[in-house]
Amino acid sequence: MASGAKSELFETMPVPRALVRMAIPTIISQLINLIYNMADTWFIGRAGNPFMVAASSLVLTVFLMAGALGNLFGVGGGSLVVRLLGAGDREEARRTASWTLTVSCIAAAVFSLLCLLLMDPLLRLLGASDNTIGYARQYLIFVVVIGGLANVTNTTMSFLIRNVGYSREAAFGLSMGGLLNIVLDPLFMFVLLPDGYQVMGAGIATMLSNFATLVYYLRIYRSIRKDSVLDIPRRIEKIRPESRRNIFSIGVPAALSVFLFDLTNIVINRLSASHGDLELAAVGIVQKVERLPLNIGIGICLGMIPLIAYNYASGNFSRMKEFFRAARIAGLAVAAVSVLLYYVFADRLIALFINNEATVRLGTQFLRARCFATPFMFLSFNMVNFMQAVNRGRESFWLAAIRQIGLNIPILFIMNAAFGMMGIVWTQAVADILNVIISYIIYGRVLRSILPREKEGPQSAGIHDTAGAGSTGRGGSSGSE
Repeated sequence: MASGAKSELFETMPVPRALVRMAIPTIISQLINLIYNMADTWFIGRAGNPFMVAASSLVLTVFLMAGALGNLFGVGGGSLVVRLLGAGDREEARRTASWTLTVSCIAAAVFSLLCLLLMDPLLRLLGASDNTIGYARQYLIFVVVIGGLANVTNTTMSFLIRNVGYSREAAFGLSMGGLLNIVLDPLFMFVLLPDGYQVMGAGIATMLSNFATLVYYLRIYRSIRKDSVLDIPRRIEKIRPESRRNIFSIGVPAALSVFLFDLTNIVINRLSASHGDLELAAVGIVQKVERLPLNIGIGICLGMIPLIAYNYASGNFSRMKEFFRAARIAGLAVAAVSVLLYYVFADRLIALFINNEATVRLGTQFLRARCFATPFMFLSFNMVNFMQAVNRGRESFWLAAIRQIGLNIPILFIMNAAFGMMGIVWTQAVADILNVIISYIIYGRVLRSILPREKEGPQSAGIHDTAGAGSTGRGGSSGSE
């Protein structure tokens, strides 16, 4: 079981209070990280060069791919660790946490090397033109090639720290890095580097802030090692074969969810670029602006995951359902407010990022259309997070695949062919409405499989339950955006 006050958080604290305790620090860190991601775009936009804005939007896709690796190990390993704690298997939880962090570092190093070797072909694939590729190289080399290890490791460590009950410490690390990035951006972009290197300056600032966060998390690991199952790895631990399968059966869908989200962004960028660089710059700004309510929703879900996972593993299914219901209500309330505000103030929000009149006009049109997708986007990734928490790797995989490959990407091509650029912008709402319907059908099926065992206690839930993992867990490969 969890130790000390942490067991009260998972087992007896009132549901709204426990969710707030876990979610508020995570929401704050998500918002600060959103601010520093938006700050890059804002500061770059001060140069008045839409090609720089477009380039940073292109590289953001690769940056998120690195984040997908962090999700693979952070979600997969982190959710298993908390389920093991819920079942009282503390030693395997310790070994699993150590193995997860070690292997994530190795994967990050390989990813950074591949990005270095394949830089230009990768950027061209993402939609870089002759006008944007030089700026994109400046950003990629520092944010992904040099800073990729810190980015992936930070993501993994934040999940592990949060899932053992230290949500505040996990959130502070991400928040600290975001605030540092905001401070360093103007220093490198407008003071230390010459004009024309603003994108490189933003990349250096992001890289340094990520390494500072890594140092902080290493210190946290050392400070909580006596009271938790986390410690800085000294070797690759041996874990049970079923533990490895469970990490990947949940982690791969989590990474796939981010990867497919990136793939959708690649398609959006390529299709938008075919309409012009201004359209690409405008849609890139819109994708940043719309992250505000989505990041709040992600914070709610990240706070929800360990609470659901622990109670699922310990057999307290009624408390598990209460956490899911409370998180859903909170996320939808945020989404509803954001739709209203974005529609009314779209022009002012876009103008904050760039002073190019044509780009502001396009961005205003795009944001007023995209904002209607917000509630359905939240419901989509909220459902994926629930599946991850209750060890349903197969369902998590299919929800991620259906949303992007089955709906979003095909509808993008259809809407682009039928309605042009505005068709691209409206695709998200159309696709996610359909996806939510499918998600709740799958959710009903999963819930019916859980409820008959509700009276049987924690052993019925199991830690290495393969009922939801299916062939994806056995194959070693199997989704939160």
